[in-house]
Amino acid sequence: MTISEEQHDREAELVERVLASFDGTADARLRQIMRSLVTHLHGFLRDVRLTEEEWKQGIDFLTAAGHLTSDRRQEFILLSDTLGASMQTIAINNEAYANATEATVFGQFFVEDSPAIPLGGDVASSATGRPCWVSGTVRDTAGNPVAGARIEVWEADEDGFYDVQYGDDRTAGRGHLFSGADGDFRFWAVTPTPYPIPHDGPVGAMLAATGRSPMRAAHLHFMVTAAGLRTLVTHIFVRGDELLDRDSVFGVKDSLVMDFTEQSRDTPTPDGRDLGRRAWSRVHFDIVLAPAPVGAVTPTGTGLLNNAESERVRRDHRRRVPRFDGAVRPHPAPPTSGRESSLCRASSDLRPCR
Repeated sequence: MTISEEQHDREAELVERVLASFDGTADARLRQIMRSLVTHLHGFLRDVRLTEEEWKQGIDFLTAAGHLTSDRRQEFILLSDTLGASMQTIAINNEAYANATEATVFGQFFVEDSPAIPLGGDVASSATGRPCWVSGTVRDTAGNPVAGARIEVWEADEDGFYDVQYGDDRTAGRGHLFSGADGDFRFWAVTPTPYPIPHDGPVGAMLAATGRSPMRAAHLHFMVTAAGLRTLVTHIFVRGDELLDRDSVFGVKDSLVMDFTEQSRDTPTPDGRDLGRRAWSRVHFDIVLAPAPVGAVTPTGTGLLNNAESERVRRDHRRRVPRFDGAVRPHPAPPTSGRESSLCRASSDLRPCR
């Protein structure tokens, strides 16, 4: 759309006045952020020639997101995720460094104080799904093994539910362990499956209006911390998953796509575990941690379990009720009827479609 010179000057003059209003901001970083925000916001408004009705629709959208947000759900983070803003922020703050493993989105279902499991233990617990043997190493970018790195793992079950989406206070599909003296780790989990992000709110309406799917590619979450090294938040994805190129939060990186190799029920397990003649899968994931930024606070201590502690963890293995930290409210138990399309209409309780 072509506008007159006078109209252009009026709009430009308003931008300058708004920018000038931040001249007295004492915090230089805040001043920079606000001035850049105003510049790009007004640039967007002028570029699309936003109508007053469209402005109102935008306000209504943000208002709805605010009403839906609580200590159990964060619709604004979901909006950030689906617009790629979360991944862009992660990219900016986790600069490429040598051969360090790439980071990706944190996700909505992390729970602090997950159960401790020993090397070779079972993260899945009561989570349903095909058993999966996960192994790998933790090293720094110079190739040195990182002993005692804390490895947090969490995932959905075969129906696309995380434990916190059930209403029975279960803890399943999550836990933490520590890498061994040579940096190795190993544990049992379940083979990841795709699932939809919550899509019954304004973000879901935006996805539907733009013809986008709410589905996430199948993945297993990791968060790895170690003294003197940059904390890594990442996933591994299943090679061959048809959703890899259209993950709803843009979290997939080629370097994080792994071979989850299917094993027949007659194949012996690496640790001799009896799976009741069930088929299983295995995946190997080598983790490389970058150095911590100068001034960053990192964990201290080795975190290694000695034999007595390892045996105590095996014996105790008591599942604590998680402190749910603000994604979506827990759901009642999912129905046991037949599976529906994963892109079916969202239910009011945010339960993923089955």
